[in-house]
Amino acid sequence: MSDTAIPENSTPDLVLTLLGTGGPLPDAHRAGPSQLVSAGGAQLLIDAGRAVVMRLAAAMVPVSALDAVLLTHLHSDHITDLSDVITSHWVTTFEPTPLRIIGPVGTERVVHHLLEALGPDICYRMDHHDDLAQPPLVEVTELAVTPGSDALVDVAIAGVDLMISAAATDHRPVEPSIGYRIATPRGASVVLAGDTVPCDGLDALSRGADVLVHTVIRKDIIAQIPIQRLLDTLDYHSSPEQAAQTAAGAGVGVLALTHYVPAIPPGDDAARSQWRDLAAAHFDGRIDVGDDLHRIELPISDSTT
Repeated sequence: MSDTAIPENSTPDLVLTLLGTGGPLPDAHRAGPSQLVSAGGAQLLIDAGRAVVMRLAAAMVPVSALDAVLLTHLHSDHITDLSDVITSHWVTTFEPTPLRIIGPVGTERVVHHLLEALGPDICYRMDHHDDLAQPPLVEVTELAVTPGSDALVDVAIAGVDLMISAAATDHRPVEPSIGYRIATPRGASVVLAGDTVPCDGLDALSRGADVLVHTVIRKDIIAQIPIQRLLDTLDYHSSPEQAAQTAAGAGVGVLALTHYVPAIPPGDDAARSQWRDLAAAHFDGRIDVGDDLHRIELPISDSTT
């Protein structure tokens, strides 16, 4: 539940749902990285981590309602269930409806191979269902962002009256990686960082936003684990402190943390407070350390975007 104040009997201008707050390692209590932005009658899915379709169902948003999927990068934990999104969208829409997938350069190749892997299933279903007359309709748009730049790229989605911008983030050697800013005509705005360390592109996206959703890892904990594969993650993820510094520098209203590594155990309020306190040392705004399906509702704002 959100504790953002919404005027009584009003409809929020934008709703952000943290569908999955887990990281790369499977967790019984957290789905993989994914968020849902609902605004202006549109439903935008950002990343498609493990169990995302189940979390969409729990959020009462059918896959067939998605207007687009926006990918921040092509790491497996952020696209693991993209094939499920494609298949579920195909079999639950009853008029030929393309699924729009937007992401960094390389997205088209990934989607092509996913459809190849789904080939037998597609044939089975088309042979069995006369009304499935064609394979999944997927429209891929690759965004040409420049690593190291603070330039914003406008993203247009047919039939969606939202202002969407993208910029390069820094998750090297994963390159390119992208963050998104989604704003309504009436002023509500949310930035979805994906995996990144502090960088100019994210600063430009975040400036004056209502909410910044930022993936984080506890570097102070990971640095004490003598496993090189874990130590390797330290240089291309942000800590809660770094995420908070980005939020403070950009003047955002709410910092929403996600992608917890290590995972926060269910009901462990002390651990949750530790994450929040680390960020609060650098950011004096509201900090949400939410579980799966945590919602943030934004009222109509007078701010400009």
